[in-house]
Amino acid sequence: MGDNEDTRSEPPDGTPDVEPDYRLTLTNERTFLAWQRTALGLLAAAVAVVQLVPELSIAGARHVLGGVLALLAILTAGMGILRWEQVDRAMRRDLPLPRHPTPIYLGVGLVVLGLLTLGLVAVKAVTG
Repeated sequence: MGDNEDTRSEPPDGTPDVEPDYRLTLTNERTFLAWQRTALGLLAAAVAVVQLVPELSIAGARHVLGGVLALLAILTAGMGILRWEQVDRAMRRDLPLPRHPTPIYLGVGLVVLGLLTLGLVAVKAVTG
């Protein structure tokens, strides 16, 4: 392809695609990879909680914490994929970037998880 050739294509909905600046595409990819690293960290934490943390005073609490972490990991990975695709489409169609509530959901999930963990630690301290 030469430098002067048009890189537009016609998607099914009729909005023409334009090849974005490669730096924007790479930035979007780095953001996607950050979401995937976060998901991988959450998944590793889930495995660690279930396999390495001693049993807590409330039966099954380790598994609940591990399950919540694993659920957050799955949602984070999935939302990273969705977010990457939405931003890519917006860049190619010269549309505003979509706003997404996923960071808020992840933050709220981690706050809830932190409070749950703090409560379990407090119960363990009180009951011995």
